[in-house]
Amino acid sequence: MPRYKITIEYDGTPFVGWQAQDNGPSVQAALERALLAFSAEAARVNGAGRTDAGVHALGQVAHFDLDKEWPCETVRDALNAHLRPDPVAVLDCERVAADFDARFSATRRTYLYRIVDRRTPLALDRQRAWQVPRRLDTRTMNVAAKALLGNHDFTTFRSAQCQAKSPQKTLDRLDVKREKSIIHIEAVARSFLHNQVRSMVGALKLVGEGKWQVGDVERALKARDRAACAPVAPAHGLYLERVDY
Repeated sequence: MPRYKITIEYDGTPFVGWQAQDNGPSVQAALERALLAFSAEAARVNGAGRTDAGVHALGQVAHFDLDKEWPCETVRDALNAHLRPDPVAVLDCERVAADFDARFSATRRTYLYRIVDRRTPLALDRQRAWQVPRRLDTRTMNVAAKALLGNHDFTTFRSAQCQAKSPQKTLDRLDVKREKSIIHIEAVARSFLHNQVRSMVGALKLVGEGKWQVGDVERALKARDRAACAPVAPAHGLYLERVDY
């Protein structure tokens, strides 16, 4: 039974998230419908990350098994044809070993968060970036970000609904960079807790506004208490950028 690995991009705006649910359309369900229409097989599509409602992807990865063997180009093109008009695109498809798992074989995940700090409304980036109406101090935000690097108990930056067995995670990289009025915050780790990236971004935004100091981020982390967290950044600024294996 051949196993296929696909790389996907999507606009998360119309979806309840990656995972198939009863309360609305999901990216997983859209892919499974397209796969059924193309192959006549009801296969489960397993993703590398369960992105929340409104979260986008530039490089989500998934795998599935089919009884019949198909050329990878055919799988990619057929899925894209049947995905229309959903804002989901299969960028690449390849055959992988039977023990490959999009979620558990991953060694690193990279998330990107986009902030636009300007007063004028967003025309092109509406629902694709968090608009903050005042200029943020990205230099201080980047300094504060370094306090979160390494292996820590990230309970403060963890959703109350998080199902991970342990709050202990290792954050490899957290960088804040500016390009004109667009701020990119990139987070890299093997895995993340539910809402961890958005929670960290919410804290860094307060630092950028001068409402929090660098020490406040350190104290929030050490508190290991969700109540010490800043308001969580909205979902529409977050992108699953890439997954490494």
